[in-house]
Amino acid sequence: MTTSQIDLDIDTLCIDTIRTLSIDAVQKANSGHPGAPMALAPVAYELWQNHLRYDPADPTWPNRDRFVLSNGHASMLLYSVLHLAGVRKVEDDYTLTDEPAVSLHEIERFRQLHSRTPGHPEYRWTSGVETTTGPLGQGIATSVGMALASKWQGERFGRDLFDFDVYALAGDGCLMEGVSHEAASLAGHLKLDNLCWLYDNNHITIDGKTELAYEDDVLTRFEAYGWNVLRVGDANDRDLLARALEKFKDTNDRPTIIVVDSHIGYGSPNKEDTEAAHGEPLGPEEVKLTKEFYGWPEDAQFLVPDGVMEHFAEGVGRRGAELHAEWKQKLEGSSQRDEIAMMQHRELPDGWDAELPSFEADEEKGLATRKASNQVENMIAERVPWMIAGSADLTDSTAVRLSFDGAHNFEPGEFDGRQIHFGIREHAAVTACSGMSLCKLRPLWSTYLTFSDYARPGIRLSAIMELPVIHLFTHDSIGLGEDGPTHQPIEQLASLRAMPHLDVIRPADANEVTEAWRLAMGRTHNPVALVLTRQNVPVFDRSKYASAEGVRRGGYVLADAEGGDPELILIASGSEVQLALGAHEALAAEGVRSRVVSLPCWEAFDREDADYRDEVLPDNGAVRVAIEEGSTLGWERYVGRDGTILGMHTFGQSAPFADVEEEFGFTVENVTALAREALAKGGKVKAGQEEER
Repeated sequence: MTTSQIDLDIDTLCIDTIRTLSIDAVQKANSGHPGAPMALAPVAYELWQNHLRYDPADPTWPNRDRFVLSNGHASMLLYSVLHLAGVRKVEDDYTLTDEPAVSLHEIERFRQLHSRTPGHPEYRWTSGVETTTGPLGQGIATSVGMALASKWQGERFGRDLFDFDVYALAGDGCLMEGVSHEAASLAGHLKLDNLCWLYDNNHITIDGKTELAYEDDVLTRFEAYGWNVLRVGDANDRDLLARALEKFKDTNDRPTIIVVDSHIGYGSPNKEDTEAAHGEPLGPEEVKLTKEFYGWPEDAQFLVPDGVMEHFAEGVGRRGAELHAEWKQKLEGSSQRDEIAMMQHRELPDGWDAELPSFEADEEKGLATRKASNQVENMIAERVPWMIAGSADLTDSTAVRLSFDGAHNFEPGEFDGRQIHFGIREHAAVTACSGMSLCKLRPLWSTYLTFSDYARPGIRLSAIMELPVIHLFTHDSIGLGEDGPTHQPIEQLASLRAMPHLDVIRPADANEVTEAWRLAMGRTHNPVALVLTRQNVPVFDRSKYASAEGVRRGGYVLADAEGGDPELILIASGSEVQLALGAHEALAAEGVRSRVVSLPCWEAFDREDADYRDEVLPDNGAVRVAIEEGSTLGWERYVGRDGTILGMHTFGQSAPFADVEEEFGFTVENVTALAREALAKGGKVKAGQEEER
């Protein structure tokens, strides 16, 4: 069909192509959300066609503007635009192809197994998707990190190379989620004037009209955050949209939100402005009536009229290609192009780990692993210039302060800073770090382990996207003492370990910390949780015990039996390894052959081949005892059904940490007694307060 057979101007033709592709895909899948793409097609079209600095031929161009679809349920809006704009597919190794990122065939396979058009946009799976979205609010929160990265890269490499803007499209649900407050407040404080949120103000959620639960004055709310607040009274008014977007570009002291009044399911005679247009297909008859309203052939499916893709090519395609070519010329003349290439490919500078500290044995006073971590972190950050450290108002408590020359705070007007103060905003902190990582910075953020719960949705998305974010958690057990059960983590370790694609590393002493950092920095396609102590722990004598290099394999034999195979294997992580060593020494004096296995990272250990794992934990009938000040869930895989696990079965207590640990049985004497009992019985015994459950 030619353009002339549909009596529409080319701009309206493009907009209605976005709408009808979305309608048809949802209808064929019998699943999805047609209403938002129908309403927001003019917004997406105006932004992409006339404003976005984006090269469809290379969607990895580092200085491209970012477009985030925070209301990810409207994914067909994005897939339609990616198809019509001619965005190319990029392989995992960054190789550009001539294949479309989203072909018409893939649109027809919307929400089907292995299609490139999943129900919600997925980073790394579909080229052109800047971040995985779906959990409402997280897209806009991630966009804050992207805007932050643009500011930092502009200061580091020059604004002629990095000055990209970030646009995020959000719905009512995004602004209802608490993370939107955290993220908006942070962005307002930092005066991120390269950030623009477009709020789809359609007054509808799944349950019905938003007035059921939500009557916020959004304009006043964002004025209070220090944002530039604009309003477009009709999503179909492209002229007003254009003026608002230009106003955003002219604003240089604060982020912008454009409140766009829209009609969900626009054009549907019976479902417009109702929840029926939100989360289900329109239905065959309503599809025909809607297409009739658009002036579209009623029976045409997945129709892309002649001239539509060509028009996109003349707009965003030509503009993006020209801007990208100019950028490449500037890059060629930059003395920093090698550093930029290294950063963009998630590589590390030569010698980044050449001077990592080795700690002298100190089994008396010892050193908290958080403090050892700070020394290692500073060594690495000084050699990896794009490493950024932050904290949720616990910079010194979690020991993430950068102290080398030039490591000042990231603040308004000081966008080259390496230290970010996120404030008490854990969810915003983790999502901002994902945004920075998506722009190829190497971020870490920190809080207490128990408060990882506030950030869990963001940690999960970093794992889904396989981003090398470092989540650093301290105060990792009941050993933190007086703050009591509200601050003493119990279930958090097990919860984090249950998450796919997340390496959880809990080092036992300062030298294990060094190796934990080495392991973490080497993980370029998945996040890491570093879990560290508040309290001092011994620095083991490595002339007596095995090298901490075993951390690189996730687990290793730290101390072994003399005079034959072990009859007892003591397994522990973190601060409890010292208890295992103490019991090992006491039992050796009694003639018991025991082995101590330090198991700081289950995920890395499980990736080792079976021969190595069997070497460390042989199936020779030895009795196994695991010790960890947390939930026992998961330890069964290492001790077996007949093994003993000394862990926590209740919440902690408020008292000095030595008293708390004694209360729950985490002493050398108790571990030794448990091991004796397990040996005597040849298997599992009751441990700690397990009997009280």
